[in-house]
Amino acid sequence: MSLAPRAVLVHRTTEYEELLARHGTHGQAAFVLAGRGRSLDEVAERHRLDSQALTEVAAALPLRWRRSRVERADLDRFLFGPEDVVVVVGQDGLVANVAKYLSGQPVVGIDTEPGRNPGVLVRHRARDTAALCRAAVSPGVRVDALTMTEAVADDTQRLLALNEIYLGPPGHQTARYRIGPAGEPSSGEPQASSGVLVGTGTGATGWLRSLWRERGSTLRLPAPSDPRLIWFVREAWPSPATGTSLVAGELGRGDGLGLTVESDRMVVFGDGMESDSLELTWGQSVRVGIADTTLDLVV
Repeated sequence: MSLAPRAVLVHRTTEYEELLARHGTHGQAAFVLAGRGRSLDEVAERHRLDSQALTEVAAALPLRWRRSRVERADLDRFLFGPEDVVVVVGQDGLVANVAKYLSGQPVVGIDTEPGRNPGVLVRHRARDTAALCRAAVSPGVRVDALTMTEAVADDTQRLLALNEIYLGPPGHQTARYRIGPAGEPSSGEPQASSGVLVGTGTGATGWLRSLWRERGSTLRLPAPSDPRLIWFVREAWPSPATGTSLVAGELGRGDGLGLTVESDRMVVFGDGMESDSLELTWGQSVRVGIADTTLDLVV
């Protein structure tokens, strides 16, 4: 007998909860914010909407299903199973945060604040949860298979991301490395910069797009399901020992961008989750390209 599906509710601590943890009480938090010219009312209302959506979603889950709940900060310690249906309740960024820990499980995005969130990844309302869960386990379920990017180091460390992967210094120093087509480290260009960003079509609405606009780039931004990545070097520094000729490009299926570290330490992280990063040291290399895994977003 096969196991019943498990609904995994993914959420994050609200700003209101963080304020209470920091200041102890509602009154003290309101006092501190008032001193900064801001009211706690807006934050409390957003917390109410978030809590209401979580309650509504939990009540709508199929009765025979198993269920779990995981907070964003605990994602790296949570074990997802093949029979899971992942229900993300919150903002678009929360879908990106969970994507790297999945391997083909269907994802349902529930928007807790329609009109405030862009709703690119959290496309549905809490009232639609029951129908979406039934659809997620149906044989003909319709999903948007969103392209993801991956970084694989020479010591087999691997990192997945839905929006973008950043490779660079852990602080505000300059990273030194050699960059070029993956598998050809000797032909790469030595560079010094504040890092390299490799992004997907989903990430083309955020950090990647800001770099694209700032550069006035002629590269065509990919769509979310487009099997294509684009990349930019941030603030490459020209010197007698470092160049600036390889500062942007495109990667298709099977292509790879290779970096070999030539400074003490570099970090590689995805979708803004620096706390869950790869660390590379002098002489290590890493390849970035399109992942075999996609994020399967239930439509």
